[in-house]
Amino acid sequence: MTEEAAEVMELGRVRQMWHLLEPLHAVVYYAPEVFAEAEKLGYSTDLRWPSYFAWRPAPLGPVGGEVVSAAFYSFSPRMVAEYVPAGWATADPAQVLAARLRGMDGVYRALFGERVDGPEIAEAAALARRAAEAADTAGRPLAAANAALPWPDAPHLVLWQAATVLREHRGDGHLAALLTAGLDPVEALVSFAGIGAASAETFRSRGWSDEEWAAARERLAVRGLLDADGVATEAGRALRGEVERATDELAAAPWQALGAEGTARLAELLGPLWVEVLGSGLLPSETTLGIGKV
Repeated sequence: MTEEAAEVMELGRVRQMWHLLEPLHAVVYYAPEVFAEAEKLGYSTDLRWPSYFAWRPAPLGPVGGEVVSAAFYSFSPRMVAEYVPAGWATADPAQVLAARLRGMDGVYRALFGERVDGPEIAEAAALARRAAEAADTAGRPLAAANAALPWPDAPHLVLWQAATVLREHRGDGHLAALLTAGLDPVEALVSFAGIGAASAETFRSRGWSDEEWAAARERLAVRGLLDADGVATEAGRALRGEVERATDELAAAPWQALGAEGTARLAELLGPLWVEVLGSGLLPSETTLGIGKV
């Protein structure tokens, strides 16, 4: 095997681990058990955004909308301002974090049943924690904030927290790749829509106006990255390919630290859990992350 082929295979494994772990994290934003905890705190659950803008930034502390907009990147600052910092008047970050774990305890128990207390989840939790603790969080605020939280005692919650650290570690690296590629927040979404990662309607859930979306399309068209219909050109696809490759490269260190054998074993253990989460119907069929399409 050539060195280049080995590198491609390694980066393929990095992306596979993201695909396996992301659903295990993301159910926090959709599961009824977590919405129930949000309601107890006083958040409206008619839409998922009031609790989303509590659960995800809570590790950062009671920060303002400007900080959350910077860390989340792809959301319109106007949309963020609807929920942050007002949400901290409903519950402070410490209360939100405790409720987040209670909710995830209920979610995993509902999804995995008796396996929650079984040896496979305990082994998966230990491996995922090793990878998460190996993640360099310099320049990665969301990863650093989650990594600084105390580890839960229960293995299934360790697994969820490790998945969260690793997905935010990858996400922070993805923002660095977007910045390097010269894609601002709305351009990042428009260019991703241009390669068919998801529909424009899905990406517009991030709160950008039609005028802002159209202006971003025009800027990308001027750069030769989109055609007149908003579809990525060859150059546009190449740029997005570079972004995804850079994201994989920046996300590789935890898996290199865990090692090929440990990473392969974790992937094996996560497979059945991944199937359960996807089969639950809790997650939307299309998201802005482009999983399965990139």
